[in-house]
Amino acid sequence: MGLTALVDYDSGNLHSAAKAFQRMADETDAGEVIVTSRPEDVARADRIVLPGDGAFPACRRALGEHGGLFEAIDEAVTRGGRPFLGICVGMQMLATWGREYEDTPGFGWIGGEVVRIAPADPALKVPHMGWNDLVIDHPHPVLDGIETGDHAYFVHSYHFRVDDPAERLAHVDYAGAITAIVGRDNIVGTQFHPEKSQRTGLRLIANFLGWRP
Repeated sequence: MGLTALVDYDSGNLHSAAKAFQRMADETDAGEVIVTSRPEDVARADRIVLPGDGAFPACRRALGEHGGLFEAIDEAVTRGGRPFLGICVGMQMLATWGREYEDTPGFGWIGGEVVRIAPADPALKVPHMGWNDLVIDHPHPVLDGIETGDHAYFVHSYHFRVDDPAERLAHVDYAGAITAIVGRDNIVGTQFHPEKSQRTGLRLIANFLGWRP
């Protein structure tokens, strides 16, 4: 049991994510799921989920403009050791830098930079949109039951170039390797949307809800 907080900072429709997390929390007896923009809710949560849709600079700015919200996340995750999951731009913000439109500092929790996708094959479109097969690089508890070849749903034009290969847990091939999952210690992030990725995504959500780093 416990409390999972989905952070709402006006950067995406959280309805489908909240439904998916609540469904898996009910199935795994993982407690309550709330959608919140209140720092005090983040501070008392057992697990924190940070979604994000849109441009990196706008999402980073919006999070900073919700008074005390990022500070509560930072305190809970980096000092409190609470399990954290970033989704899409919520994952990208873990990086040192975002290079979308302008250079924007990220959280610096996982070293690397977020840069525009530049496929080696010009026939491949950007944004990278649709289903793609995961390639698992490193085992991790949130990937239990998920294998290379399982599908996930992506929609993004920028990708996370990770400094330390050990912190890239999975990638996909889009005329070059595109980071799909990052992680270290109590922190994980997915470039794809688990709430839209059917069996694979629901399994990852259930694993996250049961994860004890």
